[in-house]
Amino acid sequence: MLQLLLSTSIGLQEKLIASGLGLFLVLTLRLMAIRLINDQIDDPRVRYTWRKSISYGSLIISLFLVIGPWLPAIGNISTFLGIITAGLTVALREPIVDFVGWIFLLWRQPFQVGDRIEIGEHAGDVIDVRMFQFTLMEIGNWVEADQSTGRIIHVPNSRVFQTAIANYSKGFQYIWNEIPVLITFESDWEKAKSILTAIANEHTEQLSKVAQERVEQATKKYLIFYSKLTPIVYTSVKESGVLLTTRYLCEPRRRRSTEQEKWEAILKAFAKEDNIHFAYPTQRLYTNGTSFLGTATGSINTRPHIADRAER
Repeated sequence: MLQLLLSTSIGLQEKLIASGLGLFLVLTLRLMAIRLINDQIDDPRVRYTWRKSISYGSLIISLFLVIGPWLPAIGNISTFLGIITAGLTVALREPIVDFVGWIFLLWRQPFQVGDRIEIGEHAGDVIDVRMFQFTLMEIGNWVEADQSTGRIIHVPNSRVFQTAIANYSKGFQYIWNEIPVLITFESDWEKAKSILTAIANEHTEQLSKVAQERVEQATKKYLIFYSKLTPIVYTSVKESGVLLTTRYLCEPRRRRSTEQEKWEAILKAFAKEDNIHFAYPTQRLYTNGTSFLGTATGSINTRPHIADRAER
């Protein structure tokens, strides 16, 4: 009996030592590889990809080295794994779903590091994907035009099974942006529309050609088709004036800068025209057949060009 206990104790010690040495060796090699990558690779994207690959590979090898010495001692491996799996499923449901979500992200790749996505109420640039969560650099929220807020958001991987994901960067890789310009009814709207069309085409003509190539590539994987990718200006009539809406393609991260470029060009071009005026809050009073035009307080585009007629 004593001899059996001694042999069991010795066998247990050997397995513990083998598992410990294997784990130590893998962690040491991982640390050396990561240091070498940090010293030799300057591109942050390439460096990040290599570090992640080494970490995942090290994890798999560590599991085999730690569990391997103990497998011969397990008589019925299927029964053992069944019991363990059932217990883990009940006790660790959320982490398991997060882990399965991580496998889904690696397999299907609805997004990758560097993509700009929106998931649920959160939007941002993906800066990290880990076993139980992925990390976003937040955009939007209290900041306009999809620019960064500076906050980092950690999202559980299980959310990919519960919420729709919008990817700004994958597939078509461009977004449509619109700039509404409201002018008065008295303005020469046809001339204003030609000016807006020229401004829209000035900076986006080359982009439309590139976008057409991207659409052709995307159609090989998705049912995406566009008959017109060049900028266009739509005309509509509102209660307070003529609305000219410029619609154009832009890169997701350049939405605000492109809008600023076009607004500055619009302001400069309209300033040179005597017969084109932005609609803004006004009151027109008539006294003994004489018309007086005065401005009223308020923000631009808030019930602009309201005509009040008063006769004496």
